[in-house]
Amino acid sequence: MTEDPTTTLARLRSSIDNIDAALVYLLAERFKATKQVGHLKADHGMPASDPAREEQQVARLRSLAEQADLDPAFAEKWFNFIVAEVIRHHTEAADSR
Repeated sequence: MTEDPTTTLARLRSSIDNIDAALVYLLAERFKATKQVGHLKADHGMPASDPAREEQQVARLRSLAEQADLDPAFAEKWFNFIVAEVIRHHTEAADSR
């Protein structure tokens, strides 16, 4: 017997909701770590941005995306969005010193 489409939709949406919640918590943890990096950089006069590190991360994440069957361009866009926010936080940390 085939599952009712409404039941299937509800099950899939529940799964998506759980994944979204996990992503939010993971992003929060990531930003806690990058906030510490920002303070460390500010305390030691280091630049907010590290283009070489960012380039390495883009390559690594594009490769991971390919392995996960996710569009590498999307993974790069996501990373660039996150990094822009991290750099903003790092700049604010430096400006507050």
